[in-house]
Amino acid sequence: MGYNLANRTVDWFDVLRTYGYGLCMGTADALPGVSGGTVALLLGFYGRLIAAITALTPGRALAVLRGYDADRRDRARTALVEMDLEFLLPLGVGMVTAVALIATTVSALAESHPIALFGFFTGLIAASAIVLFRSLEFSSPAHGLAGSAGVGLALLVASNVIQLPGSGSVLIFLAGALAISAMILPGISGALILILLGQYVFLSAELSAFLDSISALVSGSGSVAAVLEPGATVVVFVLGGFVGLVTIARVVRRALEARRELTLLFLVGLIAGSIPAPLYSIDEAYAWTTDIVVLTGAWALVGIVALLALDILAGGFDPE
Repeated sequence: MGYNLANRTVDWFDVLRTYGYGLCMGTADALPGVSGGTVALLLGFYGRLIAAITALTPGRALAVLRGYDADRRDRARTALVEMDLEFLLPLGVGMVTAVALIATTVSALAESHPIALFGFFTGLIAASAIVLFRSLEFSSPAHGLAGSAGVGLALLVASNVIQLPGSGSVLIFLAGALAISAMILPGISGALILILLGQYVFLSAELSAFLDSISALVSGSGSVAAVLEPGATVVVFVLGGFVGLVTIARVVRRALEARRELTLLFLVGLIAGSIPAPLYSIDEAYAWTTDIVVLTGAWALVGIVALLALDILAGGFDPE
């Protein structure tokens, strides 16, 4: 016996609109410099997003799983409503759709046009740091210290002086936890975290390979083995993301509630310190000749103009 849904109706227009929100948010989070959290603020559903994510607790999930018991179905229904799954599910599907499309594009461009891709990303990150720092105040030494700490930490991570512990699956799991946590914060994107950790291109390629292998399997020209290899990477990343969403994201939100200005300055400092991170990908393939520097600078300028134009159209980004 399932839940009695006879009295429930689905507003398909609302579902489609939420899916569209997910497309916008996923596109932002798949690109460094633009945050999915900022998109949520601009489109007016940030408060609902945070409330829904905060409601994702083990207790409510257990209550839903126990819904097979007739005596516990009222509690299961209440838990489903509290978690706002009718909002989170289409939003999540939209985000996954956008990330999948962009991952395929990024994977191809990283192979064919790395200078254009990473130069553009450098400009996006630099411009986002400028527009976000513009809205913050440095009114005390503590403010300057918080911003400097974020910049310094990002520079150390980007240059591999500081590395996440572990490698392989452990690193992918931790990258997922950190990236998804950043996803819900206005001003900082999951893609930027992955670039900072040196995992962005690799994970984009793995996701692209996973989707291609599934498509080949469905068409009859692929194999299960071809799906499993990149699929394992995707699953580990998603598991890390879920853990990050219910743990690290909550810690950051509490930090924002307790010391909002200092936390925001630290987070935006992370963005500023991440500016050179995409350049390491260019450095791996090319020597820094005058032509390469000029071409990279030109594409960085395109990224700066694109972000500033978006900032003007949106009426200004706010990292709150």
